[in-house]
Amino acid sequence: MEAEYRSILKAVGEDPTREGLLNTPQRASKAMLFLTQGYRQSLEELINGALFATTNNEMVIVKDIELYSMCEHHLLPFFGRAHIGYIPNGKVLGLSKIPRIVDMFARRLQIQEQLTKQIGDCILEVTDAKGVAVVIEARHMCAMMRGVEKQNSSMTTSMMEGRFRDDPRTRQEFLTLIKS
Repeated sequence: MEAEYRSILKAVGEDPTREGLLNTPQRASKAMLFLTQGYRQSLEELINGALFATTNNEMVIVKDIELYSMCEHHLLPFFGRAHIGYIPNGKVLGLSKIPRIVDMFARRLQIQEQLTKQIGDCILEVTDAKGVAVVIEARHMCAMMRGVEKQNSSMTTSMMEGRFRDDPRTRQEFLTLIKS
């Protein structure tokens, strides 16, 4: 990957042998591997048995989970917050596992719409919940730095399954709670 970054530097008109760029190909390679580490993560290892029996059947919400991802179309970052809710069906997931699931999918080349669905589908699969809701609010550098160059625009995506999709009261409760 370092050789490719060296070629990119040359292609944009830079001299990869100048002092400030000598180690850039190595640093950029390490950064790209970090930013795409979700491809090399295993859901089973991430969950690590942190699924616990419960009699609770009330909504569980984790909100304001920071996320950082890379647009698969331009290889530019997008960043924002995820809000996730689920209704347990005899099992709850360890609290730290929900942000880890967000990171696993965010640390891949992505589009926000797909990221939202992947997170929700994963939580549904792992917990067998009665319902799952995911809302992501993000700002995209591909729309801010290039293209339309709109600095204050953001994108919101949502995914609702089970009771969140079927029961308007459940959906409204979730949407109200993530805004509070």
